[in-house]
Amino acid sequence: MPSRRGFLKTAGAWSAGGLLGARASSSAVSLTRPAADNGWARGSKLGISTYSYWHFDGPPVPIKDVIDEASAIGVGGVDVLHRQMPRETPEYARELRRYAFSQGVDLICLSIHQDFVTPDERQREHNINHTKYALDLAAQMGIPCIRVNSGRWGTIDSFDKLMAEGGNEPPLDGYTREDAFQWCIDAFKKCVPVARDKGVVMALENHWGLTSSADGVLRIVEAVDSPWLQVLADTGNFPDQTYSQLEALASHSILVSAKTYYGGGEWYTLDLDYERIAQIFRDAGFEGYVTLEFEGTADPGPAVRKSLSRISDAFRA
Repeated sequence: MPSRRGFLKTAGAWSAGGLLGARASSSAVSLTRPAADNGWARGSKLGISTYSYWHFDGPPVPIKDVIDEASAIGVGGVDVLHRQMPRETPEYARELRRYAFSQGVDLICLSIHQDFVTPDERQREHNINHTKYALDLAAQMGIPCIRVNSGRWGTIDSFDKLMAEGGNEPPLDGYTREDAFQWCIDAFKKCVPVARDKGVVMALENHWGLTSSADGVLRIVEAVDSPWLQVLADTGNFPDQTYSQLEALASHSILVSAKTYYGGGEWYTLDLDYERIAQIFRDAGFEGYVTLEFEGTADPGPAVRKSLSRISDAFRA
């Protein structure tokens, strides 16, 4: 088997077809394992998010197709977007787990959407139960981590407008950010026993709202104070002060989501310095997966491969 870390040395020379295009010839892949001191961020590996091929527009790209593509180009892991799953039966969860294993691919994260920022206690409880459900679903799929959010007030009526405001929105009348932080902290504490029972880590992403800053992310994680709630650092969700914010999260991160924007971003475009980002996580001793989230408008087939080559080169520099 070719080295999963070595394949991207020649990825730029491969045919950049569509998601299900022709497979690269084995002669294009170096069979030499990189030296242990190759500069990679210690034990880190590359992953692909299924979101890279489907941005909530049109029919969802089948998750098995993304697994096939990851296997074909030598990427070790796939981050499954929960909303991209066609069904959630135990039979489907087990089948996806079996299929990924047969292709030599790890399912590394289940990215869910939940929202604890609401004064409605019944609604918060509903989202707590949804998170517990996702922890069980991830365990059935053999996934060791779920991506979680803080949630948002909903006082800005569209995601496009929210992006224009940098992910920040005013609280509901009569409530404060302090209220929202306490709701989130209490909710995650209720989920921790299930995460521990299932052996699935919750990874809190810097995903707008209360987590638009590193301080917001760390305030929640440190207050919950459990190894079952860690940090997922998204390189594209700090449009301002990107590098200082990522540096604040790096030593707490269990997973990195690496954004690229070929063809222009769906909402905005960042020119990210991945050499600098890789050094930040290298200095922090990060050893987890670096998962690509392609968020550009270009054809994802070639754009994903180009993105992986870019990220790999940076982390191996």
